[in-house]
Amino acid sequence: MIEKMDLRHLRYFVAVAEEGHFGRAAQHLNIVQPALSMQIRALEEEMGGPLFIRTSRRVQLTEAGGVLLIEARRTLAQAKRAKSVVQEAIRGDIGCVKVGFAGNAVLMGKLINDLREFHRLFPAVEIELHEMAPHRQGEAILEGQLDVGYSPSIGLKLDPQLVTKHIGEWPFLIAMAENHVLAKKKRISLKSLENESLILYAADDGDDGLANLRQHLGMELNSVRRVSSTLGVLTLAAAGVGLALIPASLDTMTIPHLTYRPIAEKEISANLLLVNRADETNGAVLAFLRTSESVINL
Repeated sequence: MIEKMDLRHLRYFVAVAEEGHFGRAAQHLNIVQPALSMQIRALEEEMGGPLFIRTSRRVQLTEAGGVLLIEARRTLAQAKRAKSVVQEAIRGDIGCVKVGFAGNAVLMGKLINDLREFHRLFPAVEIELHEMAPHRQGEAILEGQLDVGYSPSIGLKLDPQLVTKHIGEWPFLIAMAENHVLAKKKRISLKSLENESLILYAADDGDDGLANLRQHLGMELNSVRRVSSTLGVLTLAAAGVGLALIPASLDTMTIPHLTYRPIAEKEISANLLLVNRADETNGAVLAFLRTSESVINL
């Protein structure tokens, strides 16, 4: 005797109702007829009354059996749909991926290439983009506001619960007004920056970002103006307010009266990292990470 009706018993019941015969239903279900008959009798006992009128040639539904047939078909259809939806979620075919990025990641091309390929492979997955400063991305990922982040290593606050992967790098350049005295040089030495007013991109990172940059460059930065947008940095540099230390990826932007020069002594570069939760289980996010790993930055 069954204690609780489950999907298997509903499938048995529907098969008998549709075939109108225990033998044909048992054959269709690939079980022996006595076992099928026993399960149907147990189901009837649980329901509290007969579901079939049995004759020597066929079985017919009782009125209660007709009601159960309608509900059983609905339940089985919903169970099938639930299984399909869950499998899609596990594969990453549906869902949402929240992607954070620092502006420089766009100009490098890696982010765009990843998004293009992911959308091609998983067109039903929603993608949310959030431009966010490096120092905020790690915390946002841990809090669930983001799923993955594209961030330079400078300024990124890491946590043991986060995983990072190196996906690119760019050297730094100096951007300045075209009539600046240093614009006559083909390369700019770091030492020559000591007496210059510097313009840096910084979005609400207090002194942390500046300290990280000083450590990365291995030199003091005396007169510093921090601006909250990349375009603002380039605009002030073009206006002659100061020199801007920028990723080389920005030199594709044509700004009136602005020129770019490489750094002389050594190549100072910043790494681009892909950041995500170490214990990620979301199928769409895992699919995004796999896609990013397979995409070669062009």
